[in-house]
Amino acid sequence: MLVDSHCHLDYNDFEEDFEEVLQHAKENGVTAMLNAGNNINELDKQLALSEKYPFIYTAVGVHPHNASEYIGIKAQDFIKQTSHKKVVGIGECGLDYFYDYSPKETQMDVFREQIIAAQETDLPLIIHTRDADEDTISILKEMYQQKAFTGEIHCFSSSRKLAEFALSIGFYISASGILTFNKSQDIREIFADIPLDRLLIETDSPFLAPIPKRGRRNEPAFVKYTAERLAQVKDIPFEELAQITSDNFYRLFRKASDKGRYNYNE
Repeated sequence: MLVDSHCHLDYNDFEEDFEEVLQHAKENGVTAMLNAGNNINELDKQLALSEKYPFIYTAVGVHPHNASEYIGIKAQDFIKQTSHKKVVGIGECGLDYFYDYSPKETQMDVFREQIIAAQETDLPLIIHTRDADEDTISILKEMYQQKAFTGEIHCFSSSRKLAEFALSIGFYISASGILTFNKSQDIREIFADIPLDRLLIETDSPFLAPIPKRGRRNEPAFVKYTAERLAQVKDIPFEELAQITSDNFYRLFRKASDKGRYNYNE
């Protein structure tokens, strides 16, 4: 049993063979998937998938790349979208200073509004952060002091300092295909020290396919390769790692129902 805790199934990359992608995931033990949000205006596309397939959950959010398209957006704009039973989280959201597709101040403003939405709805926050550790920590600390909230650092590729801060406020840390890359020894060392009950796994598909699929379009089935590598890092059996990360997913995303899992007796 595996859960892909972060993917983008509504992207055009999957238009031609979507059913085959889902079947491949099933064959590789993936029982549920979270389709993360990038653009609140495309939430309908996400929800269409979640309504058709019980094992696909969704989140509503604005990616930092898209923040400049949402100047002036307020927490209430996200909150009003969370009444749908399949919307189980807020995000992905955060800061990305590597590409700087949106001005930093705009990214911060939109990030804060999504944190407020998480605070008000008690839904977990899904955070994207790249080359922005200090500002990410600063904003999370500022907002957490006002009102507690929970969430995860998705596709973790940041510093030990950020990981330790996130853990200190009850966050989870998610491993992606980056964990399997040859150059990622420092990331593996950080994951070696993350408590088992705070771990998640993901593909971030269609991006960041893990070894041995690197260079291909990523898909939920490939989460098993990240799980295998993480099990090695934690020195536990693969089956145990799969169970732990799946249980962690449902503990964090409490609105998700395990009734959505594939029924292998069918």
